[in-house]
Amino acid sequence: MFVEHPQRVALHNEIHARPFGGVQSPMRCSCLAFHAGEDLDAEVRQHFRSFCARYTLTPPADDQKYFEAACDGFTVIWERHAEFTVYVFKRQAPFEQPFEDPVMNLVPSDWMEATPGLMLVGLHIAMDREARSSDDIARLFDYNGLTGSHVLGRGALLWTDFRLHGDGFGRILVRDNGLEPLQAGRLIQRIQEIEVYRMMALLAFPMAHCATPKVSEIDARLSSITAEMASKTHTNDEETLQKLTDLAAQTEEMAASLNYRFGAARAYYRILQARLGELREERIEGMQTLSEFMERRLAPAMRTCQNIGDRLEVLSKRVARANNLLRTRVDILLEAQNRDLLASMDRRVKLQLRLQQTVEGLSVAAITYYAVGLLGYLFKAVKDVGIPMNDKVASGVAVPVVLAVIWFSMHRIKKALHRDEAQG
Repeated sequence: MFVEHPQRVALHNEIHARPFGGVQSPMRCSCLAFHAGEDLDAEVRQHFRSFCARYTLTPPADDQKYFEAACDGFTVIWERHAEFTVYVFKRQAPFEQPFEDPVMNLVPSDWMEATPGLMLVGLHIAMDREARSSDDIARLFDYNGLTGSHVLGRGALLWTDFRLHGDGFGRILVRDNGLEPLQAGRLIQRIQEIEVYRMMALLAFPMAHCATPKVSEIDARLSSITAEMASKTHTNDEETLQKLTDLAAQTEEMAASLNYRFGAARAYYRILQARLGELREERIEGMQTLSEFMERRLAPAMRTCQNIGDRLEVLSKRVARANNLLRTRVDILLEAQNRDLLASMDRRVKLQLRLQQTVEGLSVAAITYYAVGLLGYLFKAVKDVGIPMNDKVASGVAVPVVLAVIWFSMHRIKKALHRDEAQG
């Protein structure tokens, strides 16, 4: 019997985590996305449980991230992501005006107003099979400039103006040219995901704008410090090191505050591009496709975020290099000071050695003087005993002998001390 990985079932089912059921024309839905991070997860789930209680629905489990159920006259879809929550309310029923009386009107307003997080996306999608004139389509979008395309092998057409209208919601109109229900469901899901991921990716853009002058300021300060380091008149290395340390701290703090947002923006942008590719767009004559619109408007914003991230990374490396250069220069100066100090100590040692040699010579003479003096007393005593001896001659003869003995003894002691020091 195999030992099963504890997460095998969860990982296997992850591919089915967010299914979007089949839909048929005519159909309308309202999609809302709220920016609510993991710190609001408990509140988000409790809030949706209260919705389920109103409609006598079994609420999602604590680890469930997708929920779909039929309510009174509409269907609700709830999706929980790491940074945001998506609510989709859809209704399959005939309609005369695509964007009048949206499905949102069926949702309790008091519950909707209490939704945790900040509303980031509001979108109405209408899909039917009615062939409308260009003027009728333009009127539905208040005669704004339109973006649209044939999608899914000309199985449908869609139009949008990427603008918020009087109710604060965007609008997308889809004409169904005979899509299968599951195809239509996947199309609606891709459309709402494109809008959600577009807005989530753009969250980094204001931060990039705010960071631009700060990054330029740090760049200018670093250039000034580098020029100061290169100046021959520069002497205060300690002050420059403090400036570089402060600059490095500011750079790392800014990078830490922006890296997550920029990384998330890149991930959302890649998902958005994948969803656009899945639409398999074909041009409507005289109109931009969604992919072209995104390339012209969203891509520059993403490049701006990427540029700020790259500049911060380069600045961090430049600060580190300047810091290393300054520390290297300080180390060289310290080595030069140590060299001069060692040379001075060497001179002192040589002087001390000369003094020591001089003192040693004087010591030998002094010891010889006292030793010969003692021998002189000995010679006088011997003479007084009756032994014939010239004490003065004996003392004179003893001088070189005593001198040689003392010198030889001190030399041996000195050699023994040097040998012990070398062995130690």
